[in-house]
Formats: sequence, structure tokens, C-alpha cells
Amino acid sequence: MRELFVATHNSHKTAEFRVILANHFDEISDLTALSGAKEPVEDGSSFAENSAIKALAASNSLPDAFVIADDSGLEVDALDGAPGIHSARYSGDSATDASNRNKLMTELARPEHAGKSRTARFRCVITVAKGGQLLAVFEGVVEGRIAECMTGEGGFGYDPLFVPEGYEDSFGVLAEEIKNTMSHRGRALEKFCEWLKAQS
Repeated sequence: MRELFVATHNSHKTAEFRVILANHFDEISDLTALSGAKEPVEDGSSFAENSAIKALAASNSLPDAFVIADDSGLEVDALDGAPGIHSARYSGDSATDASNRNKLMTELARPEHAGKSRTARFRCVITVAKGGQLLAVFEGVVEGRIAECMTGEGGFGYDPLFVPEGYEDSFGVLAEEIKNTMSHRGRALEKFCEWLKAQS
């Protein structure tokens, strides 16, 4: 039985992993399966550093498990790359998806940003670890733009505001099967799957 452990408490993220990796693992679980498990302090200065911190912490607690962790976020050009690594807590320590989206739209509406390009990208870095050792790192990026208003109920985080290149609808509107073929996480996981095949 091939098992994978995802170093997150985020059920939406784990669900994406399960859909994309369904043909590669018999079971995929996350930190919610461990009583009292806490995510480490993400004090890195990049997606790669924070991803490694999470993967190693989980791997040290589960020495026999195959562990992956991702760190991802939204980079908006008009905001000089913000919210970036602070995407999850952009609006503060008690941030919610809605409050983060509201802050983003408020920032883009400021006079100094008005008229600027709304180009943006989602970036994801996935780190693989086992037995307290880092094994591999993969990055996925999807380019797009920030919409003028939120659309759709699908996805999570900034999805209802992000329109990928080549589309008119946001990730909040696009079907999951379409999103997973082009999303930053999907692209990083595709590289992970190629790496897995090479290890067989």
C-alpha cells in the first residue's frame, strides 16, 4: 500500500492533492490525522524555505512516512509581488479568505495603484521529505490577472479573483478538472509525479 502524508491542516489543499494524485497513492492523509499535531512557524523568506520547514517538521514526526508540503501564494505585479509568502495571512493573524480578498481589492483601488496592470500569478513550491531528509523540490506557476470583482463559489483563497491566461472566467468559476490541469499546485504536482515514476 502506497501512502502519502501532506503536511497541512488545510482540507481544501488536501482535497486537491487527493484528486491530482489519486492514481499514484492508495491513501493520502494530512495533519488532521495526527492528534495534537501543529504546523511549524513558517519564518522563511521564500516559498521554498517555508515549504521545506513544513516538510521537515512533519517528516521528523513521521520518520517512516513519505511526506510532501507546499507553500504557495499570489504575487500581484502592481503591488510589487504582494501578498506573496504572506498570502494566507495578508489581512492579519485572524485572516479569512474573504478578509484577504477584501484587503487585496482595497490595495489595488488605492490611487497609487489605479490604472496599473493587474497581472498576477499563483506560485507553488512543493518539497518532498522522508526520514528527516529533503528529497526533492518542485515549482509550479500559473500566470493571469486579478479581476475587477469576485466571481464564482468554487476553489478557495484568492481563486474567485484570479483569471488565468487564456480564460475569461476566474478559478472560482472554472470546473475543478480544468483548474487542476493548469493550477500552480497542479503543475508542481505534475513534476512530482514525473519524479515519482523515475524513482520506481
